[in-house]
Amino acid sequence: MANVVKTIRNFNAGRDPERLAMKYEKLRSSPFVFLRGTCHLFYDRLPADALFVKAPTAWLCGDAHLENFGSYKGDNRLAYFDLNDFDEAALAPVTWELVRFLTSILVAGDSLRASRDDANALCKVFLEGYAGALALGKARWVERDTASGLIHELLAKLKARSRPDFLNKRTERKNGRRSILRDGEHALPVDKVGRERAKNLIGAFAATQDNPDFFKVLDVARRIAGTGSLGVERYVVLVKGKGSPDGNYLLDLKQAPVSSLVPHLKKIKQPAWPSNAHRIVGLQRRMQAVSMAFLHPIVDGKSSYVLRDLQPSEDRVTLDVRHTGLDQVRDVIGEMGQMMAWAHLRSSGRQGSAIADALVDFGASAKSWRRDLLDAAHQCAAQVESDWEVYSEAYDAGAMVPAKAKP
Repeated sequence: MANVVKTIRNFNAGRDPERLAMKYEKLRSSPFVFLRGTCHLFYDRLPADALFVKAPTAWLCGDAHLENFGSYKGDNRLAYFDLNDFDEAALAPVTWELVRFLTSILVAGDSLRASRDDANALCKVFLEGYAGALALGKARWVERDTASGLIHELLAKLKARSRPDFLNKRTERKNGRRSILRDGEHALPVDKVGRERAKNLIGAFAATQDNPDFFKVLDVARRIAGTGSLGVERYVVLVKGKGSPDGNYLLDLKQAPVSSLVPHLKKIKQPAWPSNAHRIVGLQRRMQAVSMAFLHPIVDGKSSYVLRDLQPSEDRVTLDVRHTGLDQVRDVIGEMGQMMAWAHLRSSGRQGSAIADALVDFGASAKSWRRDLLDAAHQCAAQVESDWEVYSEAYDAGAMVPAKAKP
């Protein structure tokens, strides 16, 4: 118990205690949420198998799981569905990415409302989608006109969502001006220091743009989003955009962390990036078919931040067998496997990653490694569930309350 608790505490040291308390509470809710919020612990526990050393090296998002896929509006303002979180992105064997995603399926059994046999079948569907797309060697993408099933429904909703409707959900309107709604669910008040920092960061970015007035800051709040990153410096910023009140835009400004994979990749040299934000943004642009709107790195001294269009957590597919049916869930997970393969292919042959031919050969040889990978995923899932039980016991005993958040 002491090791799990100490590792989690040390990793989260220095975070905003109010949002860190929210994170600790969320981690208690299920093994799947615990997996999402403890990426660092997952790689600490990665089995010492040859499978995780000899596989082709590729650029990974680093935090692959069921909820790291979602819809977003690209910089061309069209809707896409793809991998969408690259905070942990790093150069590593592709099997690291695959085993984490498979583990997320296995520990999400309750969330999926899927039986153990169903979860195993979904793992195989994912691997078939990944290996098949990799073996073809051509990177494609998913957009509304080519999507089907649950993904098509999600993209159609995103296309139909009007800016005023979205703004009305996240802001308050008074005398023709908007301010961010501090509802305790999506946003919290920010102090003067944080507000000025966010304004200065956006101002520095705006000065490099053709229309700096678009990024005039109207309001700032602390953003509540995600699980693993809860407690890091993060803001939701309301800017003038195309004019108040209904032409305003909401932006996400988040401090860029060091990848949790890097300490475990001593034998794979990572390229030098100007900052962590440049790593995240550079790899997101490289791995996605179309980049998210406003995606940009911002550096402030020793700290760096990722700016992007605000992406609501609702823009994810709901994978619940009871409500959507196993067939639809199976189709989505198969497509997620394809999307992961396409991301690896797009970034092949860049700064140390394997060339496309090596990835194609790896996909074509899936029969030789698929069973071993599934066995490793079951081992990882058992470790996650064991660590979650240890964590839950510590949380229930009051051992996971951030010091400054104690009454």
